[in-house]
Amino acid sequence: MLAYLIRRLFAAAVMLVVIVMVVFGIFFLVPKWAGVDIATSFVGKQADPAAVEGVRQKLGLGDPIYAQVWEFFKGIFAGRTYSGGGDTIHCAAPCFGYSFRSEQAVWPVLTDRFPVTLSLALGAAVLWLIFGVAAGVLSALKRGTLWDRGAMVVALAGVSLPIYFTGMLSLAVFAFGLKWIDAQYVPLDESFSGWFGAMILPWITLAFLYAAMYARITRATMLEILGEDYIRTARAKGLKEQTVIGKHAMRSTMTPILTMLGMDLGALIGGAILTESTFNLPGLGRAVLDAIRNQDLPIIVGVTLITSLAVLFANLVVDVLYAVIDPRVRLS
Repeated sequence: MLAYLIRRLFAAAVMLVVIVMVVFGIFFLVPKWAGVDIATSFVGKQADPAAVEGVRQKLGLGDPIYAQVWEFFKGIFAGRTYSGGGDTIHCAAPCFGYSFRSEQAVWPVLTDRFPVTLSLALGAAVLWLIFGVAAGVLSALKRGTLWDRGAMVVALAGVSLPIYFTGMLSLAVFAFGLKWIDAQYVPLDESFSGWFGAMILPWITLAFLYAAMYARITRATMLEILGEDYIRTARAKGLKEQTVIGKHAMRSTMTPILTMLGMDLGALIGGAILTESTFNLPGLGRAVLDAIRNQDLPIIVGVTLITSLAVLFANLVVDVLYAVIDPRVRLS
C-alpha cells in the first residue's frame, strides 16, 4: 500500500508541474505568439501607454521565457515581487497573480469566495450520491418495473434540462411564489439558518442534474455486475440477497462512481458558474464570470489554477479509495 501511495504522489507532483506550465503557456505564451499584447490585457485597452509599460515591467514580460516560467512557478510556492514603474508590490505565497485593475492579489480574493463554492459542491455531492446511487441500484434490482421506467424518465429529464432553467423554476415556485425560503445568500458565520435556507435550492438544483447521471451509470453498471459469475456463485452458496448486493455487487459498482465523483467534484470546486449566477452566490464561478466581463486576466488565471489543482487532488483521493475498495489496484 505504501509503494502504491508513493507512486501516486509522485505522479501527482509531476502532473502539478505540467499543469502550472500549461496554464502559463495558455495565458502568456499563446497570446504572445498570436500577436496579443499581454500587458494591455491586464490593465485594459483604455489604459495609457505609461500604465501598460509599467505592467509589462512588473510582470517581466520582456524577460526570457524560461525566466518568466520560473517566476510564475516560484510565485505559487514562495511568493513573488512585482517591481517596475517606480513602485514595488509583494505578493505572498501562494501567489496566483496580482490584479493591476483592482490592485489586489488574486489569492485573497479567491479564498474569500472559496467557502461558498466548496459548500455548494459538497452539499450537492452528498445529495446526488445518496439519491442517484440509490435510484440506480433500485432500478437495476427492479428492472423493467414501473419504478425502473419512472426513475429513468426522471433521470433523462435531469440530464436534459439546463441548470439555469431548473434553477429559475425552483426560485419562481419556492422562493417567490410559495415564499418558503429566502433566496438572499447569508454567510454561514452570520446565520446558520439563513445560510442553509439560501443554499438548499442550489444544492437540490445542482444535485438533480448530477443525480440523474449517477442513477443511469449506477443502473447500467449494476446490471452488468449482477450477471457476473461471482454473483451467481455467491447466491448459489446461499448468501442473503442483502449480502450479495451490499458486500459484493456494490463494491464493484463503486469504482466507476468514484471515478465520476473525483472529476465532477474537482470541477465544481473550481466554480459552478451557471448555478452561482442563477442563485446569485458569491463563489468562484461568479468571480470568474465577473473577471471575464471586466477582462481581469489574473483572476481568470487564478481560478483556472484552482480548478486544475482541485481536479488533481480529487483524482489522487480517488486513486487511494480505489486501493481501499479493490486490493488488486495496489498491485497496478
